[in-house]
Amino acid sequence: MKRQSIKIVLAVMALGFLLTACNNLEKKGGDSSALEEIKGEEVAVLTDAPNVPPPITRKHATRVIVNLEVIEKEMEMMDGVKYNFWTFGGSVPGKFIRVREGDFVEFHLKNNPNNKLPHNIDLHAVTGQGGGAAATFTAPGHETQFSFTALNPGLYIYHCATAPVGMHIANGMYGLILVEPKEGLPKVDKEFYVCQGDFYTKGAYGEGGLQQFNMDKALKEQPDYVVFNGKVGALTGDKALKAKVGETVRLFVGNGGPNLISSFHVIGEIFDNVYPEGGSALNHNVQTTLVPAGGSAITEFKCDVPATLILVDHSIFRAFNKGALGMLTVEGAENKSIYSGQQDDRIYQPEGGASQSMPEVVAAPAKPLTKDERLTQGKALYASTCQACHQADGKGIEGAFPTLAGSDYFASDPNKAIRAVTHGLSGKITVNGKVFDGVMPKQTLSDGQIASIITYVLNSFGNKGGEVNASDVAKQRKK
Repeated sequence: MKRQSIKIVLAVMALGFLLTACNNLEKKGGDSSALEEIKGEEVAVLTDAPNVPPPITRKHATRVIVNLEVIEKEMEMMDGVKYNFWTFGGSVPGKFIRVREGDFVEFHLKNNPNNKLPHNIDLHAVTGQGGGAAATFTAPGHETQFSFTALNPGLYIYHCATAPVGMHIANGMYGLILVEPKEGLPKVDKEFYVCQGDFYTKGAYGEGGLQQFNMDKALKEQPDYVVFNGKVGALTGDKALKAKVGETVRLFVGNGGPNLISSFHVIGEIFDNVYPEGGSALNHNVQTTLVPAGGSAITEFKCDVPATLILVDHSIFRAFNKGALGMLTVEGAENKSIYSGQQDDRIYQPEGGASQSMPEVVAAPAKPLTKDERLTQGKALYASTCQACHQADGKGIEGAFPTLAGSDYFASDPNKAIRAVTHGLSGKITVNGKVFDGVMPKQTLSDGQIASIITYVLNSFGNKGGEVNASDVAKQRKK
C-alpha cells in the first residue's frame, strides 16, 4: 500500500510539473487561447520615415487592413549618386505600420506592374510560415493576401524574403511594424522612425552616377554606404529631426542590415529608457544600444537643453565616412546648471606632442565632373565627413574648430584648404582674427572627392567662389 501511495503522489507531481511547463510556454509565446473579440474594421495609416502613424487609442482589437505596394525605383543614395532601390511603398525604409496587440491584420501585398521581379514579405511580428513570405510570393502586376493575429507586442522588422534574400534586403526592402501593447505606450511629445541599412555598390563611396549592387562586396560584408533612412544626409540640414527643450522624444530604431550590427548612439543625450531589441524589457540610463541586423530598439529621452544632437552608428567610421549620421535639433532656453558651454580656454603644452595622421590609401582614379556635379557631390561629402566639426553652416565651434564661413585662411590661396585635407594640420593657425591650436588628421579621400569638398566650401558659406579639380589635389598631395 505504501509503494502504491508513493507512485500516486509521484504521478500527481509529474502531472503538475507538466501542466506548469505547458502554461509557462504558452505565456512565453503569446496566449493564443484567449484571443480578443474583433470589433469593427479600419485601414492602417502608413507613413514614410521619419514620420510614424499616431498612437492607437482604442481599447479593443479590430480588423486592420494593410495595403502595401512594392515599387522598384531609381532614387538618390547621396547627392549626385543614384541607385536602383527596391522598396515597400516607394521609400527606404518601407512604410511604418502600427497595429495593436490582439488585432486581426488583413495584409495585401501589391507588386507594381512596372516592376521586373517577384517579391514577398516576411514580417517578424507574424507567427506563421515564413512570417507571411510563403503566402505573399507576388509577381509583377499581381496582389496577394494573407491574415494574422498580432499576438506579441513589440517593434519588429519586416523585409523581403524572395531569393536571393540578401540582395532584396540590400536593395532597400525592409521596414518596421509596431505592435502596440494593449495598454499602449507611455505618452511622449515626439515620435520618429529611424532605420539603418548597409549598401554595396560597384563604385566607391561618393562616386557619381547610377550605381549597381555589388554581390562580392555584400558577401564580404564590406559596404560602401551605411545610412539612416536610405540616403546619406536624410536626417541632416533642413531634414533634421526637430524638438523643443522640455519635450520627450521616442525613437523607433530599426536595422534592416543585411549584414551589420548597429551601435546606435545620440551624441549629447542619454537614453532615459531603452526597450532593447524592440521587446518588453526596459533598461534605463543607456548611452549606446546594439541593434542587430533584422532587429530594432525603442529609445526615449527628455530634451533638457538646446543642442544639435547627432544620431550615429558608434562604429564611428560608418558615421563620418559612410553616411550613418543624422541630427535632432533641439530649440529652447538654455539651462546653464545642466550644461554651461565653454567656461575657460587656456594654453596647455604637454611634452611629446606629435602630429596625427590617418592610414594611407590608394586613391581611386578621378572621374571628370562638371562644376555643378562637383558641387553636388561636395555637399554630400561635407555632410558626412566635415559637418560634425565645422557644422552645417560652416561656422565651426568656438575655440575648437575654425570657421569655414567667410574664411580668410584660404581666401587668397585655395591650396591651403587642399593641404589641410590631404596632409592634415597641427599647431596654431589664425582664422578671421581668432587663434586655433589643434590637430586635424588628414583624410582618406580620393583626389576627386577632396576636389569636390573644397569646391563646395569655396562656393558656400559666404566664400568668394572658385573650382578645384582632382589634378590640383594630386599636385598638393605630393608636396
